[in-house]
Amino acid sequence: MSSPRRILGIDPGLRATGFGIITTTGTRLQYVASGCIRMNSGELPERLKVILRDLGTVIAAHAPSEVAIEKVFVNVNPRSTLLLGQARGAAISAAVLAELPVSEYTALQIKQAVVGHGKAAKEQVQEMVRRLLALPAAPSADAADALACAICHAHGGHGLRGLAIATPCLRRGRLR
Repeated sequence: MSSPRRILGIDPGLRATGFGIITTTGTRLQYVASGCIRMNSGELPERLKVILRDLGTVIAAHAPSEVAIEKVFVNVNPRSTLLLGQARGAAISAAVLAELPVSEYTALQIKQAVVGHGKAAKEQVQEMVRRLLALPAAPSADAADALACAICHAHGGHGLRGLAIATPCLRRGRLR
């Protein structure tokens, strides 16, 4: 039997950053906690400070062993993409300051792992998270996205780092 892993999933945002913590032992998933860090409409540096500080508090309170975070997708508005990237950077910084390994997943990967297809609606993600974790009610959209990210990581192992281990590497023309 494999040892338990405690995974913190993060759905970054400048208005609301969702977080969700699960424990997984083998294929068994167990809900630990979830919530949302809400920021007021203050200046960007203050919002980033809130994300960094509050995720640090969540990490200290729940002692996850690893972190999974949603990757930023490039949307129509480059300014929005850059701002979201800064929120994501603050979230990653909280994990790195706690010396936790961080894995990244696209929204498509997360939805595929949790719902079964990458074009799932938010409500579908919320319902599948509720079912997979045997929750009495569906979590808020931001918390559900964070929990879904943690579930994706639990199902996928070590994210992109797992690919590096499984993929042969060529160095100077020779298989390493």
